[in-house]
Amino acid sequence: MSRYFFEANARSAVGLVRNGNEDSALISSQIIAVADGMGGHAGGEVASSTAIKTLASLIPVITDKDIDEESSEDLFINSLYSVDSQIKAVSDEEPALEGLGTTLTALFVQGESISLLHVGDSRAYRLRGSSLEQISVDHTVVQELISKGAISPSEVSEHPQRSMLTQALMGSGNVEPVLQIFEAKSKDRFLLCSDGLSGVLTEKEIKSLIKGKSRSQAIDALIDATYINGAPDNVTVVIADVSEQSDQGLEKIGAAHS
Repeated sequence: MSRYFFEANARSAVGLVRNGNEDSALISSQIIAVADGMGGHAGGEVASSTAIKTLASLIPVITDKDIDEESSEDLFINSLYSVDSQIKAVSDEEPALEGLGTTLTALFVQGESISLLHVGDSRAYRLRGSSLEQISVDHTVVQELISKGAISPSEVSEHPQRSMLTQALMGSGNVEPVLQIFEAKSKDRFLLCSDGLSGVLTEKEIKSLIKGKSRSQAIDALIDATYINGAPDNVTVVIADVSEQSDQGLEKIGAAHS
């Protein structure tokens, strides 16, 4: 039996520019995730919802209390291959969707640890006490340039390749998943979001809006702030608090809701 669980809320909004929602998300007592689709409206919607629905279908196996923690982690990381394969199957069935793809950022809490599975530029943050930390690393061209010292973080917003991904789930079979493990602590708060949030608000703004509020109040405050700033993209936010007990059910949000 896991020592810690998630108590989570989520919301997905279209924004002020896009015609439809290409974001999807899920919340449950042990796994939360956000996916941001790409490939045109139809393709993006299908890709992100396929990723979330595939992951959701695997949750009973990944969280089976009769298997050990290491096996659960293996199943979690291998879920990425299942997602990628399912995206390929969908693309093969519908040639018009060729080029579809999605990000996927997911957290899995079990025992006293939290595992991060991450592809793309949807982000994961941890608020511990008064300290907010981005725990995911964007798979983007500009992040690689920052890591090499070629540009400074302040130059990102003006860079012509700021939205170009270096990794995404596109059914290509070349996924290289890496699992990051973090210590779970009661009352830690985690934020997962599509770049419709992180591309509009600064880390300082995000921290001020999620600290000291209920999960639902914090989500509404974050999304309201993106709208005030023009909301140029779909925006999806999951906020989860680490708790020693949870009656959280499985819920799919955004394009995966249907």
